[in-house]
Amino acid sequence: MGTALAVAIYFFLLLPVLLTIPMAFGPTNALTFPPESYSLDLFEIFFKSPDWTDPLLQSLKVGAASTMVAMLAGVPAGYSMARYRFAGKNFITGLIMSPLIVPHIAIGLGLFLYFSYLHMSGTTFSIVLGHVIVTLPFVIVVIVAGLNKLDRDLEFAAELMGARPIRMFLTVVVPQLVPSFVSAAFFAFLLSFDEVTISWFLAGPDTITLPVKMYNTLHWEVSPVIAAVSTLLTAISLLVSIVGIALRRAPSIDI
Repeated sequence: MGTALAVAIYFFLLLPVLLTIPMAFGPTNALTFPPESYSLDLFEIFFKSPDWTDPLLQSLKVGAASTMVAMLAGVPAGYSMARYRFAGKNFITGLIMSPLIVPHIAIGLGLFLYFSYLHMSGTTFSIVLGHVIVTLPFVIVVIVAGLNKLDRDLEFAAELMGARPIRMFLTVVVPQLVPSFVSAAFFAFLLSFDEVTISWFLAGPDTITLPVKMYNTLHWEVSPVIAAVSTLLTAISLLVSIVGIALRRAPSIDI
């Protein structure tokens, strides 16, 4: 009974996505379900229009940059939180994790006012930093969870054999954390790629991301191209998830 209920709820939540996919192959004059005819015209319009491809490239660029920064900051931060005790640890942890509970609209508004004061609003840098703020906590959570599963005796053994902390981390910890690194990176990229609220506050005319473009299009008109874009976003998210799962299941590196 419980399994059937869970499947029913999952199907109910997934139903809008499933309905959108066939609409993406429908006519170009209106959104219809079921489509009266099937074609790839909506996808052709999307890929031939700079109004759509430029935001797509911007989303990919912002997603890659924010993921890189979040990983560079999140891995050492997660290791410090999992392995060390220091003054103000609880306060710092709460501060870093606060984007998990603070509404994104509040974060976006605050960042908009801050970057407007610095005359940096509308830049790619401001969008990347905004995305790092909301992706960093998830990276840290994944890294800490991975560290908690590791055998610390290997780290102690490396220290007893004279390995410096950096060498011990690179040769003992990193090889065991590869699956966690992969999960954190793919998770951060998906969060950044789909982020719309903060991007809406921070994006400018030349730095608009794909989710913001979709939101603006729905706000002013209901273009059938939206169905094709939604299907592409679903496909990209699904592809990234499949690759992440495949890499996680790959044989781990022996030490």
